[in-house]
Amino acid sequence: MIAAAAISRAPRSPRGPRPHRDDVLVAVAGAAGGLLLWAFELNSRPLWQTGPRWLVLLPLATMCLATLSRRFGQPYSLLLGTVAEVADLTVGSLLATMVLFTDVLYAAVLYGSARLARTVLRTSVVVSVLVSAGLLIAFRDAEMLLVGAACVGILVVPTTSGEMIRNHRDKAAAERLRAEQTALLAELDRKQAVTAERARMARELHDVVANHLSAIAIHSTAALSFPEPAAGGGATRDALGVIRENSVQGLAEMRRLIGLLRNADGPEEPTATPSLEGLEALLRRARAMAGDGRTFTLADHRPDGERLPAPVELAAYRVVQEAVTNALKHAAPGDVTVALDRDAARPGTLGIRVRSPLGAAPVDDGAPRAPGAGAGLVGMRERVELLEGELTAGPVDAAAGERIWQVHAVLPAPHEAEPAADGSGAARRHEKHATLEKHEKGEPERDR
Repeated sequence: MIAAAAISRAPRSPRGPRPHRDDVLVAVAGAAGGLLLWAFELNSRPLWQTGPRWLVLLPLATMCLATLSRRFGQPYSLLLGTVAEVADLTVGSLLATMVLFTDVLYAAVLYGSARLARTVLRTSVVVSVLVSAGLLIAFRDAEMLLVGAACVGILVVPTTSGEMIRNHRDKAAAERLRAEQTALLAELDRKQAVTAERARMARELHDVVANHLSAIAIHSTAALSFPEPAAGGGATRDALGVIRENSVQGLAEMRRLIGLLRNADGPEEPTATPSLEGLEALLRRARAMAGDGRTFTLADHRPDGERLPAPVELAAYRVVQEAVTNALKHAAPGDVTVALDRDAARPGTLGIRVRSPLGAAPVDDGAPRAPGAGAGLVGMRERVELLEGELTAGPVDAAAGERIWQVHAVLPAPHEAEPAADGSGAARRHEKHATLEKHEKGEPERDR
């Protein structure tokens, strides 16, 4: 798959084959050198003495044409070069023509087909051996070995050089393909390992957490079916109702998370994402769970019917949920207020303020009402920073002089019907929606 993608990205020539720039330079240099040698009459004696001197330039021109097509014109370039070399030896050889012929042989082995490369290499060896042996037999002179050595230099040396470079190139291509296949297999193994780990996590969540939540919901339902006792029955039934409602909701969230873990590549789950519309239900559950003099009030000062982007609604809901949970665990008796408003000085933002009374007790007295990991503020800050917002949390002085704990978050929140002023910022916040969903699916509620 990776190799196919690499092939598809390879540049394609919009027109027919064209000479390579290096081939053009070689041909021009060979033609210039041959003309210079011809001007100074530095060519060998022709095999036949008649005819004009300029005939030696015809094989040179033909060899230059063969050089221009050396990369894409095999085996025709080799045939043209061979004919030109034979003619050059006949009419009076130029050294430039012979040098260009060695380059054509080298290119035939390197750029031609595998069959052509083998044929050229074997033919060059056979011709060199036959020429050397024939000259020794014909002239019976040891000097003919020098002619045989020259023949080997012209025929065998360029072809063997091309064969070695071709082998190195083929080995490099094979190693590259093997590396791409290894990377693809490693990616497949990684995905399989991630899938297996997600399946294991789903089994653990189902066997440990989901079963406990199911047991709580079943037992609280059974307790609610009993006759109401005479004394204190209303408070008991209210407490059981709160327990059942929270356990059922937690069980639904747990099953949703288990489904996501088991089917990470499937379509998105149909479960609705929490939004600001659910804040009333959230505070209603908090009032039922408090029961010790704490009240929870929602003050929504946004325009009626306003809809915010889904990532903003999700982050705002989770910030309020975390702050209310912390108020249930740590706040002193009094009024816990949740305020949502639009800041006139900062258009396109949503302000969230959750205030809870501290009383005379210190903020962290070492004995919280419920156990926790102490990482709630970290979770809220992560959610806000994902949308490039701001979060502050800490004790402040209220108007009446009492000490309160305030969580203040400011989120960039353009109206869905209005285009964002900064398209790039809106795009970045949209890209971070997936990361925010991961927090929504995987993070438990935490206290500060």
